[in-house]
Amino acid sequence: MTSKGHEMAPRSITPIQQMVSSCSGAILTSLLVTPLDVVKIRLQAQKNQLLKGRCFLYCNGLMDHLCVCENGNSKVWYKAPGHFNGTLDAFVKIIRHEGIKALWSGLPPTLVMAVPATMIYFTCYDQLCAAMKVRLGDHADKAPLFAGAIARVGSVTMISPLELIRTKLQSQKQSYRELSACIRSAVEAGGWLSLWRGWGPTLLRDVPFSAMYWYNYERGKAWMCDRYGTTEPTFAITFLSGAASGSVSCQGFLPRLIKVAPACAIMISTYEFGKTFFHKYNTRLVTQLQPGNS
Repeated sequence: MTSKGHEMAPRSITPIQQMVSSCSGAILTSLLVTPLDVVKIRLQAQKNQLLKGRCFLYCNGLMDHLCVCENGNSKVWYKAPGHFNGTLDAFVKIIRHEGIKALWSGLPPTLVMAVPATMIYFTCYDQLCAAMKVRLGDHADKAPLFAGAIARVGSVTMISPLELIRTKLQSQKQSYRELSACIRSAVEAGGWLSLWRGWGPTLLRDVPFSAMYWYNYERGKAWMCDRYGTTEPTFAITFLSGAASGSVSCQGFLPRLIKVAPACAIMISTYEFGKTFFHKYNTRLVTQLQPGNS
């Protein structure tokens, strides 16, 4: 049994409003999840000091970033590791000795990549899903599966060159003039496709997750709406559906699951809240513009 409210046409909001909603979700998710990963990296560095040229993976739940250390202290992303006796102790000591801003030391490069990628991804998903539900007819429940996969391919394809540029800026500390020369030489040597190096492995990791995530999310949301007798999903329903779907779809060990599940929950519930806000705003605006309404 499925909720009729979720078989209807998508809410009457514009793509720009969808982008604003997804942008808000990306920023909020990054703000809330980044401190968890900063602490995780500091705890890892305490056990295994990161030497020059070594890499570590930074993940805020939305995106993964491969970062290169300049030296043992890695001035690029975080200060010299202290002695921590666990996660809570790390939070307290980082705030006490380095200031609360240190918990968001990886935020700027995260936002540079996460915001445009998320805007493209979520907006494309909604547009594709709405179109596919019409075309698939009796099989409309499969639309999230295909729309999620295609939207992820599109966002990864558009963002890959930016990720390459960000990695070169961070790892080689090049000026923008040097970077442009480096990109030109890479294009001359390997063609324009060299800007999408790493595109294939990224798709193999992200596309299955996206397809499973959106399919499970839409099914879970519809089931919870039916269970609680509502045609409009509440914030709690979208939050729990996002967390559950992220947990089921996540491919990895427990530490990754702990980050991905809350990040998915925060992102999707904020996005849905934004769409609901704009839907109500548009409805109210249309009502006011109708003849006979003052």
